[in-house]
Amino acid sequence: MIALDEIDGALVRALAQDAAASAGALGRDLGLSQPACWRRIKRLREAGVFRGARLDLDAPALGFGVTVFLGVKLATKGRVSLEDFERAATAIPEVQIVEQVLGLFDYRLRVVARDIADFERVLRRRVMTLPGVGNIDANVLLSEERRPGPL
Repeated sequence: MIALDEIDGALVRALAQDAAASAGALGRDLGLSQPACWRRIKRLREAGVFRGARLDLDAPALGFGVTVFLGVKLATKGRVSLEDFERAATAIPEVQIVEQVLGLFDYRLRVVARDIADFERVLRRRVMTLPGVGNIDANVLLSEERRPGPL
């Protein structure tokens, strides 16, 4: 674990808002030179604080109007069945996120589809045929509000 000072914290918050911000612009905002800011970003990256940068895609604009969260309870458990399930679930293009969770279900999947009929196809032909699947619970996303997190 790396110790973060005030400037590191401000840098992390700024990059969480705009991962494409330049070291020069960030440095100006934080009172640092571009090389000093770049060194801090590099140190944070090497320490594993940043796992990468990604685009925030607008699923409806891309034609995916339905998002469904699936709770999946496996019928059988064991290391092999967990790995088989995870490998197969992550291979489904409509499955955006696979999370192993503790509680009523073993996994939580975020699935996008063009519409409900498309989701039903994905559910029946892909998700329900995954290795080890027992019970499935579905929750359709109605709206989403994103917060920046604890930073």
